[in-house]
Amino acid sequence: MTAKVTAAPERPKHGPQVRGHGPGSHLGGPQEKAINFLPSLKRLLGSLRPERTKIWWVILLTIAAQLANVLNPAILGEMTNLLFRGLLGKDLAAGASLDQVVADLRARGQGTYADMIAGMHVVPGQGVDWDAVARVGWLAVGLAVGGAVLMWASGWLLNDVVQSAVYRLRQQVQAKLDRLPISFFDRQPRGELLSRVTNDIDNVAQSLQQTLSQLLSNLLILVGVLVMMFWVSPLLAVIAIIAVPVSMFAAMAIGKRSQSRFAAMWKSTGDLNAQVEEAYTGHALVKVFGRSKEVAAAFAKDNDKLHDAAFGAQFISGLMMPVMFFIGNLNYVAIAVVGGLRVATGQMTLGSVQAFIQYSRMFSHPITAVASMANLLQSGVASAERVFQVLDADEQSPEASGSLPVPLTGRVRFEDVSFSYSPERPLIEGLTFEAYPGSTVAIVGPTGAGKTTMVNLLMRFYELDAGRITLDGVDIASVPRSELRSKTGMVLQDTWLFGGTIRENIAYGRPDATEEEILAAATATYVDRFVHSLPDGYDTVIDEEGSNVSTGEKQLITIARAFLANPALLILDEATSSVDTRTELLLQRAMSALRSDRTSFVIAHRLSTIRDANVILVMEEGRIVEQGNHAELIEARGAYWRLYESQFAGASEDPDAAA
Repeated sequence: MTAKVTAAPERPKHGPQVRGHGPGSHLGGPQEKAINFLPSLKRLLGSLRPERTKIWWVILLTIAAQLANVLNPAILGEMTNLLFRGLLGKDLAAGASLDQVVADLRARGQGTYADMIAGMHVVPGQGVDWDAVARVGWLAVGLAVGGAVLMWASGWLLNDVVQSAVYRLRQQVQAKLDRLPISFFDRQPRGELLSRVTNDIDNVAQSLQQTLSQLLSNLLILVGVLVMMFWVSPLLAVIAIIAVPVSMFAAMAIGKRSQSRFAAMWKSTGDLNAQVEEAYTGHALVKVFGRSKEVAAAFAKDNDKLHDAAFGAQFISGLMMPVMFFIGNLNYVAIAVVGGLRVATGQMTLGSVQAFIQYSRMFSHPITAVASMANLLQSGVASAERVFQVLDADEQSPEASGSLPVPLTGRVRFEDVSFSYSPERPLIEGLTFEAYPGSTVAIVGPTGAGKTTMVNLLMRFYELDAGRITLDGVDIASVPRSELRSKTGMVLQDTWLFGGTIRENIAYGRPDATEEEILAAATATYVDRFVHSLPDGYDTVIDEEGSNVSTGEKQLITIARAFLANPALLILDEATSSVDTRTELLLQRAMSALRSDRTSFVIAHRLSTIRDANVILVMEEGRIVEQGNHAELIEARGAYWRLYESQFAGASEDPDAAA
């Protein structure tokens, strides 16, 4: 066996990586510029494409609903004209023509009143036509009810469209996470990543739901009202339109300033989630080391950043509504003054002015609503871009189409393997060794020598920089990862149990295992010894944090899980570090049976756990300095002997002196 391993810090072992950003990390770093708004918005809207049939129905229903809403002011204006004509007409001489009444009024010096009477087309002597008023009133009620029903149907369909799109987005993110390499998760704070796939997706759903429904209906109202305003009075329509460019300019100015602040707000939200998740995951250690004040200070710092970013985003975007209302009110005053003068001169009817004032309010409302939705849209697109960054992250290399031999003997060979986590920090170079079928290979040495990295490469958690690793002569890079990992059992120092029963946790690697096989694995790994003391035995539900079983018991369950999987390769990475000495002795017997007839790789700091290994690789100061079995290495009185003496014979000596 030949090997060369250069000194470099070893990668942290697999387990929760909750803070920090590794080289090349781009998701967790600060966002220095505003989001790429238009491309992200286009991509977000593109996610609705599978629902285009429903979207067309939404558009048609909304058009019909808004048509009813737009016609209603004109109908109500006609009702006002009927009432006003009747009130004016009943006081005029019956039997006289309108021209005679107008001429008589002008002769008496009441020219303005005469113009108004002429403009209203009053019938002298005729009072209010209540039948006509009723017909017009019922028509207005029918249009209002019909418009409301159509808008409800449109909203129901739109809700289905948005939720279906967000459902697919969640599925895409979940599938993407399964395709991402382990290195991606090593670089991401867990809370930050969780924020992207929960908070940000929820914000996207809320933004789409509110903006699409409001945007479509308000744009349709804007077009319909504009047509009706020109039909009622072109002059007043021109006055109303003057407010549009002023409103758009104000909206663009405010929206531009709020855009970058919303991106910063959601970035700060992710950072705060990461900080909280880290602090409460290690809550016990925080208390033990008395670091509560430091944690509180870190939380306060992140919370202040989120407060400042959120305050800036919401304050600036919140200016949109009052500015729009101010412009709208100025426009309303101008229309009311000009409209009143035109009624007085007989150029417009009172009902027409009333209808136009309603239209002017309807016209300013969608402009104000669309402008005020800009902040919600900015927030949603900022969240969407954060989700898209996950979807666009580099995936692990494509799966190969090869296969492993059947049956698998477990012959593993590292051939001139080189690997580093970053180019500027080389770790392993030119490593070559062979593990024979059924043998146990123990890897010992100080932290940072590349012990865990070797088994990570064997599991293809990372890809090699050079060389190859073969299993029964087959390059592991030529077979699917799922097939390789299905032949491998792994027990880590950091235990992982999901929220389920003990039986389900043991059967995690073999869901089709029989009850007898589960009990046999539990008995072999001494799970059966403590499980009967639990309230429900094997049906005891382990909570999310596994707090209802001890650390050692959790480790026993993970070992039982590996035992049940019956793998061809077995990797034990400090698998007994969390159990007491007596349980460790029992586990050694269980693992001896587990390791029989399969190739095993054991990483251990407790040398007592690897005394029966077929070959022990000793790594020291970045290189493999010794190899052999326990007896041979003790007799050689080299690096392994010094490690052994420091643990057993020389526990009271200075470790540096012993080395």
